[in-house]
Amino acid sequence: MNAHDFPGEALGRAVPYGIYDLRYKQGSVYVGESADTPEFAVKCIGEWRSSRGQFRYKGAKCLLILVDSGGSNSCRARMWKYLLQKELSERYGLVVVVGHYPTGCSKWNPIEHQLFSQISTNWAGQPLSSWEKLLGLIRGTTTKGGLHVEAQLIKGGFELGKTVSKAEMAELKA
Repeated sequence: MNAHDFPGEALGRAVPYGIYDLRYKQGSVYVGESADTPEFAVKCIGEWRSSRGQFRYKGAKCLLILVDSGGSNSCRARMWKYLLQKELSERYGLVVVVGHYPTGCSKWNPIEHQLFSQISTNWAGQPLSSWEKLLGLIRGTTTKGGLHVEAQLIKGGFELGKTVSKAEMAELKA
């Protein structure tokens, strides 16, 4: 057992992206193999919308997304805004509304204390030695309050540093 994680010795890099449905106490965690990018984040939301959201919220015209202010879904990430419109809003005919928690305020984001904290408790002390074990521990997370968690591996690489041109940004609806 190593005292530290070294990328050269790892089988892969696990990048979790979680969606927590407050109404149903349902967590969906998508684990990527490469990097936390806006493309990965929007793909995860699209996967959730296709597999769960369209059935639970049949006929919904609007999707409210509450996220932290940093990382792949940053309020400054142009690629995030661009892909939300192209891959979610236009594809599914939804009005997508994003609410960003201010920097340093993620402790008020329900996904942190109602989903990820429970996952962390469930896998505490367990070596995450394979994708199957990682996904199994996430899926095995439940609470007495009714939390149920699904997990899925998103295969493929997501490149860091992709950009959106000014012309592409100008096409977006305000």
